[in-house]
Amino acid sequence: MSLLVKQAITELRTAIMDAAGRAVADGEFPVAPLSDFIIEVPANRENGDYSSNAAMAWARDLKCAPRKIAQTIADRLFLSDTFFDRCEIAGPGFMNFYLKDSFNACIIQDILEKSADYGRSNYGAGKKINIEFVSANPTGPMHMGNARGGALGDCLAAVMDFAGYNVSREFYVNDAGNQIDKFGLSLDIRYQQLFKGEKAVELPEDSYHGEDIIQRAKEFAEINGDKYLDAPESERRQALVDYALPKNIAAMKENLTKYRIEYDTWFLESTLHNDGELKETIEIMKSKGLTYEKDGALWYKNKEVLGKRLAKEGKTPEEIERLELKDEVLIRTNGNPTYFAADIAYHRNKLQIRGFEKAIDVWGADHHGHVARMKGALDAIGCSGDDLDIILMQLVRLTRDGEVVRMSKRSGKAITLVDLLEEIPIDAVRFLFNMREPGSQMDFDLDLAVEQSSQNPVYYCQYAHARICSILKKLAAEGKEPRECSIPELSLLTAPEEKELIKHLSSLTDEIIAAARNYDPAKITRYAVDLATLFHKFYNSCRVNCDDEALMQARLSLCLCVKTVLSNVLTMFRITVPESM
Repeated sequence: MSLLVKQAITELRTAIMDAAGRAVADGEFPVAPLSDFIIEVPANRENGDYSSNAAMAWARDLKCAPRKIAQTIADRLFLSDTFFDRCEIAGPGFMNFYLKDSFNACIIQDILEKSADYGRSNYGAGKKINIEFVSANPTGPMHMGNARGGALGDCLAAVMDFAGYNVSREFYVNDAGNQIDKFGLSLDIRYQQLFKGEKAVELPEDSYHGEDIIQRAKEFAEINGDKYLDAPESERRQALVDYALPKNIAAMKENLTKYRIEYDTWFLESTLHNDGELKETIEIMKSKGLTYEKDGALWYKNKEVLGKRLAKEGKTPEEIERLELKDEVLIRTNGNPTYFAADIAYHRNKLQIRGFEKAIDVWGADHHGHVARMKGALDAIGCSGDDLDIILMQLVRLTRDGEVVRMSKRSGKAITLVDLLEEIPIDAVRFLFNMREPGSQMDFDLDLAVEQSSQNPVYYCQYAHARICSILKKLAAEGKEPRECSIPELSLLTAPEEKELIKHLSSLTDEIIAAARNYDPAKITRYAVDLATLFHKFYNSCRVNCDDEALMQARLSLCLCVKTVLSNVLTMFRITVPESM
């Protein structure tokens, strides 16, 4: 929370405790230890700016009715040196507190003083966090899940940075293992077909059948001709992979940069194989008795390890049995490590070798079964599974005219990230993908995303910012410029629309902290939409260019605060902040 809000809550808690102390001194309360109590913002703002349940929390301690406790405290409250004006008793003993107008004035001064840093906090205390997201296989184009995961992961990283964490964005490139073998095979067949015909060399059903594979094979053939046709199969496939893989990775980087995502690290899976970390991780598992050999493969005792973890979490033997846990292969019979083995080594690299205090992965919901076994494996090798948090992201459905859309108009193929970014403004894509919690299925309305109206949430927020810029320009044309206002001048902002707007502005820091704590950047896009709504409501009710110069300046200061906060939120999410629309 902002320092001012924190100060106000601290003042209120102190005032309540001091009043209780005076009640003891007066003989109204017995000497007794008192339970903790809550101070919170009431759901209904008519019930004060803050509310406390102290009287209910102390009823048992003091053996007294909550309503009587509340009145006794209220009669002895000293609020003159605090941000609070008065206290009212409601219901069975709720204590509702109302802020002085000077508090709102201080909020405005605080926003204007902090400017681009308003909303930042040290909640995360510099804790070193790794956020891995998208991590699409480099064997084909990125899809809608990658599009949503990209916006979610990048905006979560921005939120956590604002909340005071030391955040590193990471893309894990699967450039080794079975999918690369399949990639090489697919390229090889398509390359041969260019010269021999499709009937001469058939592409296996479980290979990659996309147009992108054909295109890469053609590019390779344009450079090398048929000289690899008679080369050994392994040599030909390696040459094709060495050509196509860097091209695909470069294309992913280019497209994600267009999407305004800049990673701190592109981590290659192959490094785990080449520098011995994967082998070292396997040896650790062997030394701890976590593996056994069967049918020429090396297996991990997942059923035993995960069963113990689930039992510690309170699962009954019957519940664990119903999960039908099974052991997992680490090294196949052909000597190649599985994806799971590499994944264990990769997360060990994050937590143990690179020293991140928390690893956060954004995965598709279809990977839910992989979460528990990864956490269990990390526990087993000496890391903590609790230091790995997985955000499971539901599917995206694209809609147009109320109908589900799966195919691109341009290519006739499944819509990719590139297709989406060519059709929809990037501002809209990034904002709209963060309008829902990660765990909820999402319908992305292609018509709404390009609509320039108040129905489009990102347009609505950008328009509020542009409207403020327009107000400032019109007043400047009349020779009226914003100036610094005094506390008494800012205290003139007493209209309900003004107070509601300031209250919302004051909650930004808390909202960012909550979004970081819950891994839910959608809280901030919703905050921005609510802010735009409250500003438009204020603008329609309170004339900024009024005859009272002091009130005009106070309202200009409030407009500048809204402009600052909208800019901070949109800039945080790498969304443009227009001054005219």
